[in-house]
Amino acid sequence: MRNSVSDQLKYVDWFRHSSPYINAHRGKTFVILIPGEALESAYFSGIIHDLTLLDSLGIQLVLVQGARPQIDKMLASREHPSTFEAGYRITPQDQLMDIIQASAAVRVQLEAQLSMGLSNTPMAGARLKVCSGNYVIARPLGVVNGIDYGHSGEVRRIDSDAIFRLLEDDNMVLLPHLGFSPTGEVFNLKGEEVAIQAAVQLKADKLIIFTEEEGIFDQCGELYSELLTHDADIILNGKTLNKITHAALEACVSAVRQHVPRAHIISFNENGGLIQELFSREGAGTMIDEDSYEQLRPAHIDDVGGMMALLAPLEEKGVLVRRSRELLENEVDRFIVIERDGAIVACAAIYPFEQEHSGELACLAVSPDYRGSNRGDRLLKGIEQAAKNLHLETVFLLTTRTAHWFIERGFSETSLSSLPAKKQALYNYQRNSKIFSKQL
Repeated sequence: MRNSVSDQLKYVDWFRHSSPYINAHRGKTFVILIPGEALESAYFSGIIHDLTLLDSLGIQLVLVQGARPQIDKMLASREHPSTFEAGYRITPQDQLMDIIQASAAVRVQLEAQLSMGLSNTPMAGARLKVCSGNYVIARPLGVVNGIDYGHSGEVRRIDSDAIFRLLEDDNMVLLPHLGFSPTGEVFNLKGEEVAIQAAVQLKADKLIIFTEEEGIFDQCGELYSELLTHDADIILNGKTLNKITHAALEACVSAVRQHVPRAHIISFNENGGLIQELFSREGAGTMIDEDSYEQLRPAHIDDVGGMMALLAPLEEKGVLVRRSRELLENEVDRFIVIERDGAIVACAAIYPFEQEHSGELACLAVSPDYRGSNRGDRLLKGIEQAAKNLHLETVFLLTTRTAHWFIERGFSETSLSSLPAKKQALYNYQRNSKIFSKQL
């Protein structure tokens, strides 16, 4: 019974904290690539339920369907070879109808799943309207380096006006990986390219791509929750990704560089991954952002002067404990900073207590001239990632003025006795700071 009550309270707490994301996403347009592999996942029904939830929250959805494994199976059953060149499937005339048939079967399966409305399921009462049609105009790839790509093509344009009208009428739009030409021909397209062009030409707020992987991982096996495009370029050039994940990351980078604000890679094998990525601070995949002229990086000795200027006003107000230049110089390797045009506009520090697998978050400060734009959140994410790199399990902090900001970001009030013994001995009873902690 206690576990049941605890689970209910966790759900209520999560739901309350998701409300900022619900408000932020309402009325926005998301383009979501669903590869053929996702339909074969044990969690595919969960993806359908999550798409239904997004629709009910007022998010305009454009789904792009892939069918790679289904086409492979169809061609294999006909004893036709599957041939790829430069990432494109070569589509001879004698294979085109098989590809169309496989694609149509996937489309019908998606539409059938999105049409469910059984009682006692997340689809109950949904009544989704799903529209598909000739909204992707294509042209042939032709002959490249002596290779005839047959009926493989590339996107010429997306009929944005028609899609906008459908979205405004509360329809969900489904785009196949097939495109049509003004001459009446059908072309087999890369699903990633259709998704990129749909996101760019519709001026979508997000491009989301489902893959088998949870996202992009670093060399230590840690998931990147966020990647800037220049960091993504390094990973793409490293050639350590499998072909499908490589194509997904390449598509996300391309879309973001063409002014799609955010792109996400999420696993279709993680139940509820889409909801976690969109409605929680921790997320469940990798988000790709455009490069910023602001840099989040570890602090070095030349930053101390800028850090002192940033911290001094808060120290004078009693918000932060005073730190001398000498102390900052000795502890500079504990800090991360945000640098903008050569100036330090924000900083924070992590002090590890390794035996207790815990770390203290300290000196989180943002210049008054640069507050907003989520710089505090970027610092907090950076500190949490630094703590994880140190194999810490908990982050704690002492504060007198900013309790609510941290509560909104998943911290909970705790007692002095929960702190590492060394930190307890240094507690300043005159400041009477409140103590908060967060599990990583």
